[in-house]
Amino acid sequence: MKNYQNMFRFDQKVVLITGAGGVLGAEFCKALCALGATVVGVDVQKKSLDTLADEISQRYGKEKIVTFACDISDQDSTKKCVAETIQQFSKIDILLNNAATKTKDLQDFFSPFTEYSLTAWREIMSVNLDGMFIMAQAVGKHMIEQRSGSIIQTASIYSLHGPDQRIYDGSHYLGREINTPAVYTASKAGVIGLTKHLAALWGAHGIRVNALCPGGVSSGQNDEFHKKYSARVPMGRMAKEIDIVGPMLFLASDASNYVTGQVLYADGGLSAW
Repeated sequence: MKNYQNMFRFDQKVVLITGAGGVLGAEFCKALCALGATVVGVDVQKKSLDTLADEISQRYGKEKIVTFACDISDQDSTKKCVAETIQQFSKIDILLNNAATKTKDLQDFFSPFTEYSLTAWREIMSVNLDGMFIMAQAVGKHMIEQRSGSIIQTASIYSLHGPDQRIYDGSHYLGREINTPAVYTASKAGVIGLTKHLAALWGAHGIRVNALCPGGVSSGQNDEFHKKYSARVPMGRMAKEIDIVGPMLFLASDASNYVTGQVLYADGGLSAW
């Protein structure tokens, strides 16, 4: 008799999560700790990591979470983070390559395409795509040696679909006018390409690589944006953080042992139109 429950167990699993202090990253950390995993939370923002570590430690125990302040766009910083994780835990079973950036200045991030700064473009690409490459490379070397691993790379609904510009008229985020800039779409499309390449490259080593494409998550947008975005979604609403957790857990778990190179949408059906 097969033990089907074991397919979704995370006991004894070591999970490294980048962008751990962010909206989705923090929720991923909490869910995996709740299910028995040991989590290594990585983020460039130490303050958000400290807050996350305190919350998880109080709820699940100090031994469930370790944090590293790390800039994944810096190869030396990333290599050090991975090396220290291996030294402490002897393995990394799962990598959630999740970090992304909106730059240091939201005004630059939301600039019109015809005025977009090459500096801002490169800053975003250095995290959203270069950082994915740097972290996957560092962790992948170890996973090749252990001949197992699951890598989940956070992409976006806009990885393969252009944003509907009609939803942005009158829409605001944290009090400012917003759009989805081309650099975001281009960087997340690159994540899909990297995912498929690595899945084909590392499949023979027992390493699975998949992309998770969340739809829009409610996180500070105004009512006008919520209304217009939700009207584009068959399920009629934006996502909550918990809506993205289940698909992530499937890709991370042994339940998806024969799944690699795939793009899993968690978008309320937006991509079905």
